[in-house]
Amino acid sequence: MSGSDRRTRGGRTGQAIAIAIAVGAVSAACSDAGNDPSAQSGFVAGDPASTFVQVADREPAPDLTGPLLGGGTYSLATDRGDDIVVVNVWGSWCGPCRSEAAALEEVYQEVKDKGVQFLGINTRDQEAQALAFVANKGITYPSLVDDGAMQAGFASSLPVAGIPTTFVIDRSGGVAARAVSEVSYTRLLELVEAVLAEDETTGLG
Repeated sequence: MSGSDRRTRGGRTGQAIAIAIAVGAVSAACSDAGNDPSAQSGFVAGDPASTFVQVADREPAPDLTGPLLGGGTYSLATDRGDDIVVVNVWGSWCGPCRSEAAALEEVYQEVKDKGVQFLGINTRDQEAQALAFVANKGITYPSLVDDGAMQAGFASSLPVAGIPTTFVIDRSGGVAARAVSEVSYTRLLELVEAVLAEDETTGLG
């Protein structure tokens, strides 16, 4: 994170801070931001649309529980422990989802031994197409199948503002960051490392 980003965070405590947004990034997602005001204001130029929330202002992540793509069930509350969790909302029908899949898997492989889990939320999809997507992209982390309720659970924190949307949930279960539209390897790693760096001051990790 640049020095200018750190100065912005220091000067605007109590607000969700925009790290970066590309012009038109929200509209480039497979569905638009709707009426979510935080997806439409308070950003600075960059790539892609991402928001980082001060620790004191974070809202709890929803309890992501349900069926897994390919069989079985999963509960974030039961399985997460004290890990940071990256949650990616995706669909096989979504072009930006296809484009970002390799970056997500690459970051996952880089940080999974640092106490970071990844979890997909597959939405508005057919099981066969979604499974083919996972196989073709080499995705090794699990995905829940969502009928919309899981996405709605983020409404009180940082709402889903299009598909794909990626969240970073801190070790205490607070929603720390959100990236809207296609996320790059660099941007996602920056967001995850920013939350990992908090361990130095909180004693977690």
